Amino acid sequence: MKLDFIDLGKLSISKTNMRYAKKAPDVGDILPTVRARGVLVPLIVRPNCAEGAFEIVAGARRFTAATIVAGERGEAEPLPCAILEEGDDAAALEASLIENVARRDADEVTQWVTYTRLVREGRSVADISDTFGMPEAMVKRILALGNLLPRIRSLYAKEKISAGTVRHLTMASKSQQRAWLSLFDDADAYCPQGQQLKNWLFGGGAISAAHALFDVEASGLAIIADLFGDERYFADSDAFWTAQLAAVEERRARFLDAGWSEVVVMPKGDYFREWEHRHAAKRKGGRVYIEVRDSGEVDIHEGYVTAKEAARLETGEKIEAAPKASRPELTARTQTYVDLHRHAAVRAELTGHPPVALRMMVAHAIAGSPLWNVRVEPQSAKNDDVRESVEVSSAEAVFDEKRRAVLALLGFDTEEPTVTGGNPMPLADLFQRLLDLPDRAVMDVIAIVMGETLFAGSAVVEAAGLHIGIDMAAWWSADDAFFAGLRDKEVLTALVAEVGGGEVAAANAKEKGVTLKAIVRDHLDGNNGRTKVEGWVPRWMAFPPAAYTERGGIVAVVAPSEAAPQGAEEEPQRKAA
Repeated sequence: MKLDFIDLGKLSISKTNMRYAKKAPDVGDILPTVRARGVLVPLIVRPNCAEGAFEIVAGARRFTAATIVAGERGEAEPLPCAILEEGDDAAALEASLIENVARRDADEVTQWVTYTRLVREGRSVADISDTFGMPEAMVKRILALGNLLPRIRSLYAKEKISAGTVRHLTMASKSQQRAWLSLFDDADAYCPQGQQLKNWLFGGGAISAAHALFDVEASGLAIIADLFGDERYFADSDAFWTAQLAAVEERRARFLDAGWSEVVVMPKGDYFREWEHRHAAKRKGGRVYIEVRDSGEVDIHEGYVTAKEAARLETGEKIEAAPKASRPELTARTQTYVDLHRHAAVRAELTGHPPVALRMMVAHAIAGSPLWNVRVEPQSAKNDDVRESVEVSSAEAVFDEKRRAVLALLGFDTEEPTVTGGNPMPLADLFQRLLDLPDRAVMDVIAIVMGETLFAGSAVVEAAGLHIGIDMAAWWSADDAFFAGLRDKEVLTALVAEVGGGEVAAANAKEKGVTLKAIVRDHLDGNNGRTKVEGWVPRWMAFPPAAYTERGGIVAVVAPSEAAPQGAEEEPQRKAA
């Protein structure tokens, strides 16, 4: 095989070529490249019967594209060709198969490596777009992979993670990417991918900027965008809804000014049931329905009446149009003026009415507002047995009983899983209900709401436990889930010493972990002749906590306050991890 440049007029497509047909092949994807750079990859050809002519074994699409470009310019350039020996049809078929079937397109990571080198050599995005015949947006998307951690790019190249997962990871900070990789590497951890990854990054409340009815750039709201530039989300969903609902109201006013008899703005989350409505012209009383979805999307349905009204229209009966909305008494400027002064007066007076302020704060914690975002502690665990151990504990049983009482007190469904955030009652109505309750009842509500929103593993848990003087033996006893998590031989030996004494620990120091666990269990249960130990609590669970080794591994001790119960400070604090 030798390489040469052959005039376009001396080339024709061989019948052995897989793309041989009366109809020219589609070359739309490579035509821009051929226009910009010519044919770069040699065609595979072999001599034809005609003197000086060659037939194309592989490369029919490049030949077709070059022919089109030659017709556009009125001149043709010789094409680079690799020349096979004549007469060997099998070799020609193999070459065509290799060229058209065995060939695989480069993955995006491989393209990223190439495009990055071209950018460093001075090529612009537009140059790369012309050369490879793809939209500039696609080139930018591939270059954006450079903002991912190298290992994530490697996982993508090896098809260990999907394109959807990569797209969402481009919206993650470097620290979030590292946290995600830790989950990916942990066989026991749940690693969010695809759509679940977006929920992991945004807490499930991400709203796409594409849904905004207002000018996103002019609004000044913070935006988080994927590095491909394809997806953008609002960083603050509450701020989005304030702007979005104001824009909806502006649309409503415009429709009314345009002569529509009525414009119905449906409550957020309600769906427009098109099958229950019929089309009707504006002059016949048709309405506009504005559907506001929880996702932030707004659908506008123009010219509809209910099915019953449509039946009346068919009999010739007219539908009385709702009276046209009159112009509001206050301008937007004056309304803002009034709102702010009334707000200032209320908050000044609240300083002299702490019980009212307290109830208002509780209502906000339960129902939320555009300025409040309170989340419930999920009490999540990777292991089912750990989660079940907490769920069936006496502490959870007591808390659940009192939570049900509070749900009933507020008029909520007692089967609701939480008081906080799980009930649809409007904020003002909830506040009014709390005003009707005595202080003792409000305190009961506060205790449940605080318990639901107390961050597990935080220092404030430690501070509260110290102040109250919690005895963990009253709330906890060792179970299977506890023992299943004990694996450290040094720690297990220390536990044996704590429940059975130093001599027992020394005598069994060389035993396996399973034996040491059994000894601890026997002492706690009083089995196999072991002395029963009542009310034992491992050091980590006590208030204050302590460690068994120099390695530690628990939260730092928080000093007890002066208001701690009598005796809470008498016991010297043991070293915490």
